[in-house]
Order: sequence, then structure tokens, then C-alpha cells
Amino acid sequence: MGAFVYILRCADDSFYIGTTRGTLDRRLAQHENGTFGGYTLSRRPVTLAYSEYFERIEDAIPSERRLKGWSRAKKQALIDGELDQLQALSQ
Repeated sequence: MGAFVYILRCADDSFYIGTTRGTLDRRLAQHENGTFGGYTLSRRPVTLAYSEYFERIEDAIPSERRLKGWSRAKKQALIDGELDQLQALSQ
């Protein structure tokens, strides 16, 4: 079974980055219903801003960690599909 890395936009306009092995719809419902807890619990509603599928969870986890280290501007460029800006935003 594969895995998703996803970015949620929270009600306070912050981003949450996570990984799930299950279906993305199920994980989004857990965040939205408050059953997942943690960071998003007090920042609902949340909306899916970005997701990427990986065949193996072992590939998804490093991607999640990498995204968490990115600046807000770089995350926004990824969400907006402005991939040509990612390298410039890294400097």
C-alpha cells in the first residue's frame, strides 16, 4: 500500500504537513472532525492544499520531513504549482 504526503491550509492560514498510509479522504475527515487531534484540532476548518502519492511509505516520510523544513514562500509556490520558483526560494 502506498502513502500520501499532504499539506493542509488551516483556518488561521498556517500550513500543516503530514503523511498517511490510508486514503487521503479518510485522513482529511479525521483532521476536520477533530479525531486526529494535535496541531489542526484548534485550527479547523482545514482544506487540502497539496498532496503527492508515493508507492512506499519509506519514500513519503523523507518527503514530509523535507517539506516541513521549507519556508512558507516555498511551500506556497509548491501549492500554486510554481515549480520553477522552488530553486530560487531555496537560496
